[in-house]
Amino acid sequence: MKPIPPFIGEAVGGEPKQPELFERALTHGSHGRDTYERLEFLGDRVLGLVVASWLYERFPTEPEGKMSRRYNALVARETCAEVGRALDLPQFIRLGRQAREDHANMSDNVIGDVVEAMIGAIFIDGGLERAEAFVKTHWTRFLEDQRKAPIHPKSGLQELAAEKKMGVPLYEVVARSGAHHAPRFRVKVSLGRHGEAEAEGASKQEAETAAAAALLEKLQ
Repeated sequence: MKPIPPFIGEAVGGEPKQPELFERALTHGSHGRDTYERLEFLGDRVLGLVVASWLYERFPTEPEGKMSRRYNALVARETCAEVGRALDLPQFIRLGRQAREDHANMSDNVIGDVVEAMIGAIFIDGGLERAEAFVKTHWTRFLEDQRKAPIHPKSGLQELAAEKKMGVPLYEVVARSGAHHAPRFRVKVSLGRHGEAEAEGASKQEAETAAAAALLEKLQ
């Protein structure tokens, strides 16, 4: 059995009261039945609450739309995966044999899920205050990088298309490959005669975002 990551003691203020929670938070579905999925569900909501409250306090005069853009970037799967990699989480993730051979522990989807599951476990073991401290410690650098509210590529493309009367961007999954636990999606986005672009991602949403960014770059 792999050990529990050392940062957990700091996150909960000592030895965890329920170490089994953190073992579960590290367990992928390919490893067994007692997986991180329920903790991920909880951690996703805790992360959202902490980030939303943080933004509300940090930007007291900013309108809802701009705060939403900041929020979406901070809770994105890619951001969670970056946090997980900075914490060296991939080496601790428990995988089944095939998933291990496929390097599922390096997938943004899996690492992001585990990070959210960890937040859920910290919340249960140490309470909301501990979970909030964990999020603020590891998400501060991402917030500080937001000199202005980021515009999501899909929103940016839609706004540009509306402004120039190009129509509505259409997204289409043109290919899917890879194992069930580590899929790859290829998505095409088109604006009729104005242009199109394709991109890949570990999820449909990630591929759509990358395709939108590629088309936006072509049109600007």
